[in-house]
Amino acid sequence: MSSSLMLAWPQRRGWPDGALASGGPAGRGRWGWTRGGGAGGQRRPVMSAAAPPPQVLPRQTCGLFTHTIFYKEYPGGPQELDKSIRGGELFLTVLLNPISVFMTHLSNYGNDRLGPYTFVHLADFVHSCTNLRLQTLPPVQLARKYFELFPEQRDPLWQNPCDDKRHKDIWSREKTCGHLPRFLVIGPQKTGTTALCLFLLMHPSVASSLPGPQTLEEVQFFNGNNYHKGLDWYMGFFPTPPNASADFLFEKSSSYFHSEDAPKRAASLVPKAKIITILIDPSDRAYSWYQHQRSHGDPAALRFDFHAVVTTGPEAPPELLALQRTCLVPGWYAAHLERWLAHFAASQLLIIDGQQLRSYPATVMDEIQKFLGVTPHYNYSQALTFDPQKGFWCQLLEGGKTRCLGKSKGRKYPPMASESRAFLSSYYRDHNVELAKLLHRLGQPLPAWLRQELQKAR
Repeated sequence: MSSSLMLAWPQRRGWPDGALASGGPAGRGRWGWTRGGGAGGQRRPVMSAAAPPPQVLPRQTCGLFTHTIFYKEYPGGPQELDKSIRGGELFLTVLLNPISVFMTHLSNYGNDRLGPYTFVHLADFVHSCTNLRLQTLPPVQLARKYFELFPEQRDPLWQNPCDDKRHKDIWSREKTCGHLPRFLVIGPQKTGTTALCLFLLMHPSVASSLPGPQTLEEVQFFNGNNYHKGLDWYMGFFPTPPNASADFLFEKSSSYFHSEDAPKRAASLVPKAKIITILIDPSDRAYSWYQHQRSHGDPAALRFDFHAVVTTGPEAPPELLALQRTCLVPGWYAAHLERWLAHFAASQLLIIDGQQLRSYPATVMDEIQKFLGVTPHYNYSQALTFDPQKGFWCQLLEGGKTRCLGKSKGRKYPPMASESRAFLSSYYRDHNVELAKLLHRLGQPLPAWLRQELQKAR
């Protein structure tokens, strides 16, 4: 078991006076202890009644580990520990951080009691050789002070515990980091992501996450409050595949595409993951989303026609503005792709032409297999068949039967009004120009719909 020592030197007025207390065995609260497990540098949640989501404090190492229990047997000799205390690494950590959270272990409070030795001598050195004035507060209060200074760190940023040997060594043997996705299908919504998932799952080496409890087919971990449920919660959606060869786990959440948080969070947890996105004409995507919301009984979609939704001004009712945002904002393709490219290399991103996926799925699936490096190669040309009644491609089963998407997919609805299409063509003009520049930079071809929109803009 480990403990964390929190101390601070003030940067703002109004902090209560306090001194770093000495002595006392671990767990008795005389050093401002908070208990926690893990190795140095690991991040752990601090819960607050005022803020239900976890808030995570970073912890620094101080040179004390479970095996450092005797002064004379300190690695490199006791002079190495004293050097760290008296102007070395440990002192610099305190000097350069207004609030320090140190990692120690209960074994450091037995035997030669190197825990008390280290921090008593550190406090004495700071007091006698510097103008710094150390202060401390109860753990929760000091945590709040930390987040006042660094509000951008209030949210946790989960990392793969198997990326660091120290973390992996203390990771439960009952857990495995293999329950994390190797690629993500990020959307956007209404571009064909559900069809893509059906095709992907036909491959014997590919398996998906289990359905989310509230969002049916999607987990939606990286983009909302589910993220605060933690790594164990997320990994629970990736059980050990029943087929040992199905080692390409993936997750599809189509709202990741336009999420502000998802790229950074995903890159922190699965930095080597491949990213797949599908793009169609953003005007068509907006209209399809509106019709989707109508079919699901959205009050704003039932009350207002599509043109009113996309053209309404800022004075509109909140529910109408919310629907407008979900219709329009995901279509800012270039801006959202740039956000993902800020956290993932271009070689990790595959941009699919949604019209090509709809018309020539076998060709697109060959491209995806090559991009993922998945084996063996699966012949989609023989596994897919076009269903003229449904109007899209389905999985061909034995005996000539087919497996297609549900009734909600491929739904027919009236064509978009010409005035709405003209408005959206103008609305997305600059976004489409930026998308074309981005695709040129990435060396990717322009989809047919984008070439047509660029011609209109001339």
